[in-house]
Amino acid sequence: MTKLTQKGDRLETLADFPNPTVILDTQELTRRFDKFTAVDSVNISVEAGEVFGLLGPNGAGKSTVIKMLTTLLPLSSGRATIASYDVTRSSGAVRKVIGYVPQALSADGSLTGYENLLIFAKLYDIPYSQRRERIRDVLAFMNLEQASDRLVRTYSGGMIRKLEIAQSILHRPQIMFLDEPTVGLDPVARSQVWNLVQELRADYGTTIFLTTHFLEEADSLCNRVAIMNRGKAIATGTPTDLKAALGTNATLDDVFIHYTGDELASGVSYHDTARTRRNAQRLG
Repeated sequence: MTKLTQKGDRLETLADFPNPTVILDTQELTRRFDKFTAVDSVNISVEAGEVFGLLGPNGAGKSTVIKMLTTLLPLSSGRATIASYDVTRSSGAVRKVIGYVPQALSADGSLTGYENLLIFAKLYDIPYSQRRERIRDVLAFMNLEQASDRLVRTYSGGMIRKLEIAQSILHRPQIMFLDEPTVGLDPVARSQVWNLVQELRADYGTTIFLTTHFLEEADSLCNRVAIMNRGKAIATGTPTDLKAALGTNATLDDVFIHYTGDELASGVSYHDTARTRRNAQRLG
């Protein structure tokens, strides 16, 4: 391994980052829980500005990967870097350049949409003089201005998800992590969320790293995907290339089943959304 040089809290090495467009890189990323290996030597490279999908059955290790990359879980071994910051050595710097929308509900139903955003603005250390403008901008981007003074417990599932995305882009992150962002949403709300994902990439150049169980969405949204099973990343490529490798008329579902042997099974008030996400988090 080439020795890293330190500039402030940024780690740099030309050998590890020959491509300046790489924003996320993992090398032998591993997470163990006692004797159980949840993530086993995963190597992933994501380029700035792309939409990258991490696919796999429940229990494959997808959420564990995201929790390590967002500094919520320590690595057992291996290495991960985001925007050339080492996730372990420079976790504070990593948190400043990422946004994270987890499976679990992250909006407080007892507060208004605006109050939820104000809390996140303070957590992200956005200067007081900029908070009102930043909040106004993200509310407009998410089409939530008219609902900003309502309690979040009165929001639909799609509105809650849009608010959670708004919370995560207040500090204008370079890369967004979306863990099952449309779980429990009806088709209309799901479509709205994916439109927002595309707008984030197009308007702000935000890199998107997501997990989803809706393979048709991954097929249309993702530049590249990695398929995980039993803790390992067993196939990576563009949806087109992965389908072509299986032959004419193959779908991404066919690719998924080919590599994992599992078929995916694919609701919406505040309480419904919370319950659905808790169940999904427990399983995944």
